[in-house]
Amino acid sequence: MSDFQTKEVINAKYITEETNHMEYQEGMEVIPHDIMDEVIARRNSYDETAYTAQDVMRALRKDSLAPEDFAALLSPAAQPFLEQMAQRAQLETRKHFGNSTMLFTPCYIANYCENYCVYCGFNCHNKIRRGKLNPEEIELEMQGIAKSGLKEILILTGESRSMSPVEYIGEACKIARKYFTVIGVEIYPLNSDEYRYLHECGVDYVTVFQETYNSDKYETLHLGGHKRIFPYRLNAQERALMGGMRGVGFAALLGLDDFRKDAFATGMHAYLIQRKYPHAEIAFSCPRLRPIINNDQINPKDVHETQLLQIICAYRIFMPFASITISTRESNNFRNHVIQIAATKISAGVSTGIGEHIEGGESKGDPQFIIDDERSVEAVRQSIYDAGLQPVFSDYIYAG
Repeated sequence: MSDFQTKEVINAKYITEETNHMEYQEGMEVIPHDIMDEVIARRNSYDETAYTAQDVMRALRKDSLAPEDFAALLSPAAQPFLEQMAQRAQLETRKHFGNSTMLFTPCYIANYCENYCVYCGFNCHNKIRRGKLNPEEIELEMQGIAKSGLKEILILTGESRSMSPVEYIGEACKIARKYFTVIGVEIYPLNSDEYRYLHECGVDYVTVFQETYNSDKYETLHLGGHKRIFPYRLNAQERALMGGMRGVGFAALLGLDDFRKDAFATGMHAYLIQRKYPHAEIAFSCPRLRPIINNDQINPKDVHETQLLQIICAYRIFMPFASITISTRESNNFRNHVIQIAATKISAGVSTGIGEHIEGGESKGDPQFIIDDERSVEAVRQSIYDAGLQPVFSDYIYAG
């Protein structure tokens, strides 16, 4: 048993819907809750109906926004001002990022999961094909992706410590470092020493989806596994920074609950982290619910493209320096449009299955969700040129 696994005293299968979702389990690192408490308090007090057109116009006239201004831009009162918001967001994007648009791709190396999340294709009760790449297959996967010219990769697994232990992920990152200059991970939350280990293996940033910041709704959606423990997940970004990570990413899965409240909480979470850790690179993802295997019962609280654009513009105006990623959950037309306004990073050549980048190989596991934009890296690269922007494969140089 590894050093990290010995901390896993409570097996995931014993964390069920009877487990208090607000109580840490043995082996989970506890840090101060000052940020979490403020995020939840602000989310719970956010009243989207309290804002007027005057509040929105006042926010758009400001050079630097306060949280109340951000709240106004997310409110229904801001919808008639979407064109003005888009213009302001575009100005901020060009001011801080120029015409550049970063490209990357996600790489799923395993889809085993110990969580029971009712909305996710990987959940432990879903009857899908499970798979995991061995080191040789990870090497081939990285080589296949690198041939496209990409220099940034996001490594993902299902949330299973037993099938995808920290050391396994670390070895995958060491292999990836041979081919890529920027490496991110989107995995189960870790303790700060485990994040430090992955940073030493070459990881630059960590993305964690909180899914919803409504702790009561969170409880009903996460019925088993470590993901059920709400505060441990919410504080993951801070532990990652404590472990030496350069950057952290934030997201709510829009549509699981009141999307305006969740977008507001996501922005506040990032805002408070940046105030406490001013050196941190902050990133937003803006995922909406997508269809998954073996579940046709998902009934998301509709988040239409107009509302999604409003959220993305509000993020940009509130936190001008933050990176904003637009994923293949969205259509190619929407993605082409939003990179001209506020998004600064776009995925390409995407597969959410296991091992599908290996040339001539077959998928070893089913995908997490169904994507919308299936374009190749070259096709996305050309669309960026067509928009008058500059595709960028890497903006970091490592001195050996």
